[in-house]
Amino acid sequence: MEPITVKPIHKSDILTIIPLLKLLNAQTPDSLLKKRLLEMSEQNYECIGLYDNGKLIGICGLWYSTRHYIGKSAEVDHVIIDDHYRNKGLGQMFFEWIYSYLRKKGCEGTELNTFVENRKSHKFYYNEGYEIFGFHMVKVLRKDGEFY
Repeated sequence: MEPITVKPIHKSDILTIIPLLKLLNAQTPDSLLKKRLLEMSEQNYECIGLYDNGKLIGICGLWYSTRHYIGKSAEVDHVIIDDHYRNKGLGQMFFEWIYSYLRKKGCEGTELNTFVENRKSHKFYYNEGYEIFGFHMVKVLRKDGEFY
């Protein structure tokens, strides 16, 4: 039996994350998610996968940039672990792997956004040492004004 493993998801396999991504983006059509993921994979984006015996059970997107206030950093995005694997310490293990990986890439910090109503994630991120430094604001520029 293969243990829980963590590894980057190659951009040629990026569409394998759609079933997990739908847990956060149920309102976004699959065709639009696919289009966006393919575009993202050509930018400063990378996705890390958490696997149980080769089955993808968790994902974490990383956006790389250099910021004037922290230096080279990665923005942690769409962290999702399958419901059946939650509350087993995998989130902390996943993040320890990610921190180590990012340090090897020369990152000096991480940052993230979390939805206001997702209180369980807030507790997790506080326990990971994250602090609130501001608000993330979004303005939709599409004519329909909808967020999807």
